[in-house]
Amino acid sequence: MRSFLLLFILFSFYTQAYAGSAAIKDVRMWAAPDKTRVVFDVSKNVEHRLFTLHNPERLVIDIINASASTSPGISDFGDSPLTGIRTATRNKNDYRIVLDLNSKVESKSFILKPYKNHGYRLVVDLIQPGVKKKIKTVKSTVIDKKLRDVVIAIDAGHGGEDPGAIGLKKTKEKDVVFKIASELATLINNKKGMKALMIRDGDYYVALRDRIRKAHEAKADMFISIHADAFEASNVHGASIYVLSKEGASSEMARLIASNENSSDLIGGVLEDSDNSLLRTVLLDLSQTATLKSSIEAGNVLLKHFKKSGKIKLHKHKLEHAGFAVLKSPNIPSILVETAFISNPSEERKLRTKKYQKALAKTMLSGIHSYFSRNAPPGSWLASNRHVTTKGETLTLIADQYNVTLSSLLKSNKLPLNATLKAGQILKIPYQI
Repeated sequence: MRSFLLLFILFSFYTQAYAGSAAIKDVRMWAAPDKTRVVFDVSKNVEHRLFTLHNPERLVIDIINASASTSPGISDFGDSPLTGIRTATRNKNDYRIVLDLNSKVESKSFILKPYKNHGYRLVVDLIQPGVKKKIKTVKSTVIDKKLRDVVIAIDAGHGGEDPGAIGLKKTKEKDVVFKIASELATLINNKKGMKALMIRDGDYYVALRDRIRKAHEAKADMFISIHADAFEASNVHGASIYVLSKEGASSEMARLIASNENSSDLIGGVLEDSDNSLLRTVLLDLSQTATLKSSIEAGNVLLKHFKKSGKIKLHKHKLEHAGFAVLKSPNIPSILVETAFISNPSEERKLRTKKYQKALAKTMLSGIHSYFSRNAPPGSWLASNRHVTTKGETLTLIADQYNVTLSSLLKSNKLPLNATLKAGQILKIPYQI
């Protein structure tokens, strides 16, 4: 009886210790331009310690009171300082992970709490001091030493740890919107007088406020965010164009979609901090600036081109308004395009095809170019190469004004010699070298 009692007590201690330990379930890695992020899925909140070893370089992560049924591994380290990952049990209760490195790194780590279908996650960021990875930046061409390109910041939603919405066929929103964004960037860069800036140029996460900041640093003239959302009803379909709202969402659907998009930082892995100075100043009073008005005008122009395309179905035939965090730029016209509902099986199939991705990109380009044909910023090549006619103007007078020949003006606009002008008509002005 005494032996049985002793065994029972030992078994109780063992099961309690085992039940109290954390399980390491999986590991993922994302190589971004500014850092490499390693994410461990853990079953509960864990205590952990980091330290580095040299010759060779290693980062050691000790997770207290934890274990793993299988060693977590990464098969492709890509363009990162990581060369290998090793694991071992330490002190019988702790779990040690060793990241083999090809260079010295600075590291930081934090725990992300459960959110939606994501559990606890241990995030480890590796930063290579003094090493700047090649970041694709926009190079605005200067023509004749005084004219510049119009810069369009293209924001492919989600990325990295945040897949966005996922379709029935496991299509990830982050993947399809990146392909659409890349198509749009190519089209824009092939358009004279315009240049594209990709907010993210790979599969990694960018914090919402950093998306705005990157557009500001590039002095972008427009910010367009591309998404493909989901809804609980699989028959909901169609594209939508959104601009920022200060007064509340224009519909319950708009409110729900904005809420989902604004939670991306919780999934993508962003620490809460007080560095919100940019966004705090954003909504001082957008109604007293031209920014929101310009966003609405640009949104309506895009919507018009979506209606005309014949290839893209719309969810609603009017501009939608919602409080998207990514649209809160104080001086850049900003638009968010929900290209389709990835939760709709038919639209998910289309989103996976190159043909539909190109159709969406071409429609967006036509809308963007149409907007800037009337609203090109001063000093840009587009501004100097278009003219909005007024009442009483003639082709001869306009040709003289820009010091171009009448024949070149007619040819650029595909007009006959006896063409009659209407007030508000936009004419292309041929560039003279």
